[in-house]
Parts: sequence; C-alpha cells; structure tokens
Amino acid sequence: METPEARRRFAGARVARLATRGVAGPRIVPITFAVVGDRIVTAVDHKPKTTRALARLDDIRSDPRVALLVDHWDDDDWSRLWWVRADGVATVVEKGPGIRRAADQLAARYRQYRERPPAGPVVDITVTRWTGWAANGA
Repeated sequence: METPEARRRFAGARVARLATRGVAGPRIVPITFAVVGDRIVTAVDHKPKTTRALARLDDIRSDPRVALLVDHWDDDDWSRLWWVRADGVATVVEKGPGIRRAADQLAARYRQYRERPPAGPVVDITVTRWTGWAANGA
C-alpha cells in the first residue's frame, strides 16, 4: 500500500492501538487520535483511569519508539479487509501550546472532546514509516 493511501485509511479510522515497549515487554492500548500530516497526536483524557500517570507515558519516556495500528474487519466480505501501521518516535508533552493544539485537533474528530477537551499530557508522534495491506490490493 502506498504511503498516501495508508495515511488516508489511518486518518479515517476512529480508534487505533498504540504499542509501546515496557520494562516487562510490549504494552498495547486503544487510543483516540488525530493525524496531522506525518504526525499523530493523542492525549490523556477524562475517561476513567486508575491514574493519570499512565504506564504508556513512562514507556515512551524510556523508549520513544512506538507503533500504531488501525484496521477494518468485515465478517461477510473478506475482500474488504485492510490494516495500516504507523511506526514513529513519540514525545510526551506535559505543558505549553502543544496541549491546546492537540486538544483542538482531537475535538475536530470526536464530539466528546468538544464538550470536555483532554487536559493532557499529550503524546505527539512523528511517523517515520507508514505500512499497510488491503485484501483488494489497493
């Protein structure tokens, strides 16, 4: 799959899975996100969590290499299956204009963030590689 098509499909997905490298091994969590060119942003939001000091943030501080995956599944028509992976380098942003910018980008995609913007921290990912596969070859 060519990069523009991979980026387009990724940007159209509603949820991604973020993979980080934890001390005990890989950690994978579902996230909301926004794509801005070759950047992906996500933020710690108001959804219930045990703590705001999330392990994924510590993982990124320790090793900023991450991978994100989105996919489309169709039980009835496997010719419509596809997935896209974005590999990149992440930064945890805890203060400054990056928090507001990410909140605005996320609010443009998710109505829940229009009502209650995420306060952060923000994970800002620079994508270094887009890869993907589609059953129909596109």
